[in-house]
Amino acid sequence: MSFFISDAMAAAAPEASAPGLEGMIFPAAILVFFYFLFLRPQSKRTKEQKEMMKSLSKGAEVVTTGGVLGKVADVDDNFVRLEVSDNNFIQVQRHAVANMMPKGTYKAINKKSAASNTLSKSKK
Repeated sequence: MSFFISDAMAAAAPEASAPGLEGMIFPAAILVFFYFLFLRPQSKRTKEQKEMMKSLSKGAEVVTTGGVLGKVADVDDNFVRLEVSDNNFIQVQRHAVANMMPKGTYKAINKKSAASNTLSKSKK
């Protein structure tokens, strides 16, 4: 085989080296990037949701994942009883509560809907 390739040229070819530390920097940087972009914010939201579930108490104004606004009438280990209008109650699972609303939101919405109901009755 030395007829086609000279021995001096074959000896001068660079050897393939193992990637070492330099080869690990880019994949490690990608993992760190994904941790701060996806995993950390998700775990932060989960922690906030658990704290909100623990702080549920009678009288709190909440919105469910289905968009129902109500006032907490009773809290159980697994269920929450919500007052959605005067003397109308629904029961939802505790984890179905999406957000706690500022105090007065429920009253303002009920007052607005009561006013619109009286207007529509007077027009008839």
